[in-house]
Amino acid sequence: MPQSLDDALAEVRDMILAPGLTRAVAAGKRRGQTPSIVRAEVRPVTLKAGPRLQIVTNDGSRPFTRNVEPSSTAIDELLSEPFGNWHVESSTGTLQLRVTKKGDAQVHRSAAVAAPAAAEHDRAKQWLLDPGDPLFTVIGGNAAKRRQVDAFLRSLAASLPAELPSPLRVVDLGCGNAYLTFAAYRYLAGRGAKVQVVGVDVREDQRVRNTEVAAELGCSEDVTFVAGTIEDAQVPFDPDLVLALHACDTATDQALARAVSWNADWVLAAPCCHHDIAAQLKGRPAPAPFGELTRHAIMRERFADVLTDSLRAGLLRLRGYKVEVVEFIDSAHTPRNLLLRARRTPAPPTDAQRAEYEALTSQWGVTPALEKMLAD
Repeated sequence: MPQSLDDALAEVRDMILAPGLTRAVAAGKRRGQTPSIVRAEVRPVTLKAGPRLQIVTNDGSRPFTRNVEPSSTAIDELLSEPFGNWHVESSTGTLQLRVTKKGDAQVHRSAAVAAPAAAEHDRAKQWLLDPGDPLFTVIGGNAAKRRQVDAFLRSLAASLPAELPSPLRVVDLGCGNAYLTFAAYRYLAGRGAKVQVVGVDVREDQRVRNTEVAAELGCSEDVTFVAGTIEDAQVPFDPDLVLALHACDTATDQALARAVSWNADWVLAAPCCHHDIAAQLKGRPAPAPFGELTRHAIMRERFADVLTDSLRAGLLRLRGYKVEVVEFIDSAHTPRNLLLRARRTPAPPTDAQRAEYEALTSQWGVTPALEKMLAD
């Protein structure tokens, strides 16, 4: 139930200034208004001079830290900024405030759950993106979604070097509702890199919706969206990192082909709906002695999934990429949990790699869609 914004902000102020504060985070912007800073975080600290509130603000280019007395007007100045979201955690409970389009406050409160200090530390440490991040306030942060986001970010972290290039340019092809796009941005920006992200989706309504979310999160200068096909959408740069998460059937091949054409350094693709190779297998007998693999429709479909992604990995290797095929989230969340993780290297393909790929395609009598796209 919406309530007065002034009353809700007064409650936020009381929680920040009361003993027991864990942290408070402000981000996003209200409709038609833009804060002077992108994000602010307040935490209690103990200095030689006594207890203080540490305020870390970010203007979009760099963080700025200061320590103020709890009675300082700095908190009131933060509360006067037109942030779209506040998230406050304390020993008494958690408050999440979102400013509606009408300028009211939508507030969710939850009581604190007692836990040993070590357990709290371990719980906070296990997430790559803090569960209290404003992203989850905007997109919804149930446990399943947080686990999926964390699993994806761990695969992303394992793909990239410890020292990120800055700027790091990212394109997400077939981004859909873009919650993983935003998660990637929040995580990578949190590692200190200047990150620029473009999300591509064929639907104009998704572009509009995702652009509004970017504004709400205060990152619309760095995270933008375009409507267009994976093959033809115009993006403002050649990316370092390409994401293609659950693009259906040959849309994954289109994304991989475009990543190769850009010479992207890193590619993460989670394939979905493998129909192309399955249809090719249906029209011809399997080579001996593998008839049992394709005799039954359900087995043929499952084998086609494995063969499709094996051939995709092989083609990427022939284009100079080191490829790993991993499970990026437990199958209890989605059966489409396979991830192709590729890193461009200067090493040319070997004769053995070429021979292995050619033997596999000729033996099964298939021509992968990605092979045709890369030949164009």
